[in-house]
Amino acid sequence: MAERRIAARHKSFLRGKIYFNKRLSTVDCLVRDISATGARLIFSQAVTTPDTIELYIPQKDETLRADVQWRNGTEVGVSFPAAEGALEPGVEGGDLTARVERLEAEIVALKRMLKRLKGDIGRPETDAA
Repeated sequence: MAERRIAARHKSFLRGKIYFNKRLSTVDCLVRDISATGARLIFSQAVTTPDTIELYIPQKDETLRADVQWRNGTEVGVSFPAAEGALEPGVEGGDLTARVERLEAEIVALKRMLKRLKGDIGRPETDAA
């Protein structure tokens, strides 16, 4: 069978959570393979999901809209449609909103780190004699 993926998947072991039913339903999962355009999710038991879900990855503090491509027992394969559009040359915007949110979160984290570092510099050093 020929490989149909746009981007190569990378092995991962990330905790995840999917949301559906207007975020009223949640199910924990494990993200085993991931790329810019999709992922393979593993659940502790077989789950029934709609065709479109939101995948939240706490370690990356990232929420992605995902379309279910296949289901096999406790595994589900999803694609990230916004990411696919962003990979096409000449496409304006792509997933601009998500990119801006990620950059804003990164700026906040950097500001916190800078504030902490400035606090460390301002503290007088004590010499134990």
